[in-house]
Amino acid sequence: MSTGTLLAIIIPIVVVVALVAVVVSMTMRRRHLRERFGPEYERTVQGAGSRMAGERELRQRERRHDALEIKPLPAASRDRYAREWTGVQQEFVDRPQDAVHDADRLVTSLMHDRGYPTEGFEQQMKDLSVEHGRTLEHYRAAHEVESLSTRRQATTEQLRGAMVHYRALFDELLSDGGGRAQPLRS
Repeated sequence: MSTGTLLAIIIPIVVVVALVAVVVSMTMRRRHLRERFGPEYERTVQGAGSRMAGERELRQRERRHDALEIKPLPAASRDRYAREWTGVQQEFVDRPQDAVHDADRLVTSLMHDRGYPTEGFEQQMKDLSVEHGRTLEHYRAAHEVESLSTRRQATTEQLRGAMVHYRALFDELLSDGGGRAQPLRS
């Protein structure tokens, strides 16, 4: 066989192998993002307007998260937070609006002590999404009711639901785990 014939055979084979490698790599990265972010993957992709833009956003979140110093809590701190949560739940009986505000404050404090920045709700959501993507719908729902409560527009049932939602994130953050909470059910 001549050199030209060999090149005519080898070059297309190399191109096909390279294309297959690129497709496999993209598929694996997409699968990694889907598994890591859970329902937040689809939400981010839809919000970004395209799959590529959404996945770029999620990779940026991963890089920011990797730069944070997220740490487990010492046992004494976990016990203190657990006691404080019990107090917030007991407060709900007599002062449900105050209890929801205190639950929000307690979750934010716990995030801070774990090493998450707490500079604003949207950034909190992005930072939490990397390890706690399956719990974010709970946090969104709780925060929405907390906002209604601030304007004195939340019903007692909404406030009760907010406590349940805050508890899902609180438990996950307190246990240092990711993905333990159940998805939000409509």
